[in-house]
Amino acid sequence: MTGTIAIIGAGRIGSVHARAIGENLPGVRVVLTDVVPERAAAVAEQVGARSVLLDEVWSIPELSAVAICTGTDTHVDFIVRAAQEGIPVFCEKPVSLNLAEVDRAQAAVEASGIPFMVGFHKRFDPTHRATKQAIEDGKVGDIHLVRITTRDPQPPPREYLAVSGGIFLDMTIHDFDMARFLVGSPVVELFARGAVRIDPVFEEEGDFDTAIVWMKHESGAMTIIDNSRQASYGHDQRVEVFGSAGMVSSTNERVHATEVMDASGRHAAVVPHHFLERYGPAYGREWLAFWSYLTQGGPSPVSIADGRAPVELGVRAWESARSGLPVVL
Repeated sequence: MTGTIAIIGAGRIGSVHARAIGENLPGVRVVLTDVVPERAAAVAEQVGARSVLLDEVWSIPELSAVAICTGTDTHVDFIVRAAQEGIPVFCEKPVSLNLAEVDRAQAAVEASGIPFMVGFHKRFDPTHRATKQAIEDGKVGDIHLVRITTRDPQPPPREYLAVSGGIFLDMTIHDFDMARFLVGSPVVELFARGAVRIDPVFEEEGDFDTAIVWMKHESGAMTIIDNSRQASYGHDQRVEVFGSAGMVSSTNERVHATEVMDASGRHAAVVPHHFLERYGPAYGREWLAFWSYLTQGGPSPVSIADGRAPVELGVRAWESARSGLPVVL
């Protein structure tokens, strides 16, 4: 396989994607750019790529696609520019925190017909994919209940909270996508509640650090999501799907599988504390899926419509949490 992918944004996520491409798409060249050229150059040197200035991206010869890994508030402008240039796009989640801006991006993508994929990496995690496969194989039957737990090892810094969109648009958005992915049915009603149980800084920023969301799907299935910004024992990521024929669940992976049993009890390794320890393989699978879509065609693995739905759910969750009332979509 050959081609060139330009990563716009050389921050933490941009560097993660650069490494994932290098490790999983041999022959595909990576070019990095950033509003801070020195940052792009430094990351490029680390991952064995090259860097260019931001305004040089669109003139890269035989550019296969751009990966938009910049701040969320810049995503739509880059999407629109790529659509105008006819360049395929991989865009990190969320497309935008504003539904009107998501619609602007969607209009540009659909008018141009460019291949477009949103980076919801959890869909490509091996354990979550196996859960989805069990559902498709009929092991669960008709889905009745879904439980999704996402708890981070530690809260993000305050400066990030100010631009994140809050817990429902930053953290729970992954779970909104996972619920739709697993159930295969749109959400028609939700009820959200939040609290500050970890750090007063969340309240000062108008945010929550602990949250629960209940959702009803068009199919009649119900999903319950619980989130926390701080789990002392590591990156807690679990899914359970219960239905008429059985149940399937994906549980936490551990640093290693060794267990010790002695007079004091049973002891096992901790769960990972860094998101890349848990989801590193998912980023590689994500890029394999995008490249297959790019070169072989077919539907987008995560379409612009798939990108819009979780944003709407995040916006409606904030409405519900602030009003104390359920919201009908």
